[in-house]
Amino acid sequence: MDYGFTTAAYVVAAVLFILSLGGLSGQESAKRAVWYGIVGMALAVLATLAGPGAGLWPLSVLLVLGGGVIGWIVAQRVQMTEMPQLVAAMHSLVGLAAVFVGFNAHFELGRVLAMDTAAREAATGFAAVLAHKSPVEVNILRIELFLGVFIGAVTFTGSVIAFGKLAGKVTSKAEKLPGGHMLNAGAAALSAICLIWYFNSGGFLPLILMTLAALFIGYHLIMGIGGADMPVVVSMLNSYSGWAAAAIGFSLSNDLLIVVGALVGSSGAILSYIMCKAMNRSFVSVILGGFGNTTGPAMEIAGEQIAIDAEGVAAALNDADSVIIVPGYGMAVAQAQQSVAELTRKLRARGKEVRFGIHPVAGRLPGHMNVLLAEAKVPYDIVLEMDEINDDFPSTDVAIVIGSNDIVNPAAQEDPNSPIAGMPVLEVWKAKQVFVSKRGQGTGYSGIENPLFYKENTRMFYGDAKKSVDSLLPMLD
Repeated sequence: MDYGFTTAAYVVAAVLFILSLGGLSGQESAKRAVWYGIVGMALAVLATLAGPGAGLWPLSVLLVLGGGVIGWIVAQRVQMTEMPQLVAAMHSLVGLAAVFVGFNAHFELGRVLAMDTAAREAATGFAAVLAHKSPVEVNILRIELFLGVFIGAVTFTGSVIAFGKLAGKVTSKAEKLPGGHMLNAGAAALSAICLIWYFNSGGFLPLILMTLAALFIGYHLIMGIGGADMPVVVSMLNSYSGWAAAAIGFSLSNDLLIVVGALVGSSGAILSYIMCKAMNRSFVSVILGGFGNTTGPAMEIAGEQIAIDAEGVAAALNDADSVIIVPGYGMAVAQAQQSVAELTRKLRARGKEVRFGIHPVAGRLPGHMNVLLAEAKVPYDIVLEMDEINDDFPSTDVAIVIGSNDIVNPAAQEDPNSPIAGMPVLEVWKAKQVFVSKRGQGTGYSGIENPLFYKENTRMFYGDAKKSVDSLLPMLD
């Protein structure tokens, strides 16, 4: 009865998770998709607690309630601008959980193998699963939990460093220890040796040595990746956390954990590939090479940045028939999405065509800008991806860039020595007039100078994005 209920609940939960992933592909269906995921996870937890081998109910309930309260408090306090850091932090917890579960499975396996036949027959819960495994299955289990611990440890330290880079607590520059890739290769080789050692001995020493090597790989790998590649890194770590969960699912003989881990792992890998393609970079170059490698001196930039005041921008908007707005992380920092939405409503009410151009890696998390605009009730049908809108800039009267840098940088096309050379960008400089809302003259998070700011048709609208946009609203006819 217990097995039947748990199996049926797991099947339903798996279907809900698949529906959730499918729904997240569209803005209109995203809210419903989130609820699919919430219901699926609640059902999965309930089925696990009520299923075979469940015990220690007071502790289980306490932990569930404690985790729920902490999650609620964190969700209430975290701003949208901090969402990338939160996602990285959550990935680290998944990786750490995989490590602890793997260790527990190792110790439980050792305890079961030391039992006599009668004790094995009387075993319950996870011990009963282990007691009925053949020697071949035991060896397979060792490989599964070894891989789960390895991927989990890499995910844990990698996600901690990613969190630090996104939060500004760790330098955003790509930094490696002397020896660079050889250190990573050496740690990977040590892990492979430990796998053979652990497979043949089942001892704890090779497992703990591998864990230390994996923790170093996660740390050193992500430290060697620059801040501009962090969106790819976050989705990559998401993939790692999924594969760690799947490996541990095999160790625990938990079908749902395997399915969910595979869904998360594959979707994260696909997203990483899509983002790398959008940046014209290979996944291997991002992970191994880091960001900022150049083949020669950067192209010299001539001219100067010309500032404009709110009256000048408002006059141009009043005369324009078509406007494209390109949001970036600066809009998120200033929490200007509501002001931008109001600007959009006023312009559209006057019969002007207003659309948004979204680069796949805008912000510091995939879909970051889409979420902010949806939160501000910007119509979905005027929020377009880069490939859908890039050809329209030459016929656009005004392009407004709000807090973006690399994704509108013409050096990607004009300077073969630029770190972002070949990266597809939004070609805003082809519009008749370009206004860039920016706090100051700095180079931004990636540290790359942007020739857009010096072009003849570009004017710099300095100041906090929210205050700048708000100052325009009363001046629109």
